[in-house]
Amino acid sequence: MNVARLKEAEQTFLARYPGGFANPELMAIRKKKHNVDKMIAFAQENFAKRNFKYPEQIVQSMVMVVSRSSVLSMFEKPRYRDVVSEFSPEQKSLLADGLADLLHGNEQRGFETILELLRPRKLAKWALMTIFQTYYHPQQTVFVKPTTVKGIIQHFELNDLQYKPTPAWAFYVAYKEMLFEMKSKVDSSLSPTNIAFSWFLLLSFQNRLF
Repeated sequence: MNVARLKEAEQTFLARYPGGFANPELMAIRKKKHNVDKMIAFAQENFAKRNFKYPEQIVQSMVMVVSRSSVLSMFEKPRYRDVVSEFSPEQKSLLADGLADLLHGNEQRGFETILELLRPRKLAKWALMTIFQTYYHPQQTVFVKPTTVKGIIQHFELNDLQYKPTPAWAFYVAYKEMLFEMKSKVDSSLSPTNIAFSWFLLLSFQNRLF
């Protein structure tokens, strides 16, 4: 890891936005473009453990999260909606069970359950695989968006990580550990959520501050 580059990015960002993501200007931009707080509230309300006895409702909420998220591709949203709507009741129940594990139980089993459901339908995309835990557990999980992750790996010289387009639990765990290590080396104002911290890293190598 290139710690000097990370610290330089921190200094530049905080000089532009004192207070980090608590800066009023930056908060207004985030709310207008992404409204992450609303997405977190929606996910935490609809994916509460008590709701998983209603798998059809859970699946509908999953589709709503995908359709409303500002960080997902416009091409992925209708495809996800259409494919999931064609699932049999058994498949929807399995999808809901996978999400229950991912958010409330055995994370790896949940991840792999969802992966096996989506893979034959060519929907096993990193962003779709990690968006739900990103909103439900915004401080404990990470969002994997290919262009962002590849850029972070290259720019900050995370040489132990080898990105592959097919989602895999081992890479997810390794990337999360590395992101948490990076978080520990900079001011906490840069990581109110892990997705916000990823934005900070992205902006640092895109050489733009909104």
